[in-house]
Amino acid sequence: MTSGHVFHPGHEDLHGITVVVTVPDGTTFVGRFHERNAKGVVVHDVAVFDPATKDDRAEWLRRQQRFGVQVSQRVLVIPETPGMVVERLSNIPSQG
Repeated sequence: MTSGHVFHPGHEDLHGITVVVTVPDGTTFVGRFHERNAKGVVVHDVAVFDPATKDDRAEWLRRQQRFGVQVSQRVLVIPETPGMVVERLSNIPSQG
């Protein structure tokens, strides 16, 4: 999908946009999209949700939206996996 406007020419539409990356095991990452390459999806200034914590993922995402991304890693490469979802944080419904 092309919006017609790319923040940095030569990059994907999502470059520089805060995204949510969810992998099949439920681990969720929120960070600024940089690129997709042979190693995976590269994101900067990343917060990580671990489903093993038993916290509420929806509430965690709302906190990231409301208070800003709670950065735990500056750069992260998330290996592409079948079932991985990459979407804009702004597309996630916020409540509260």
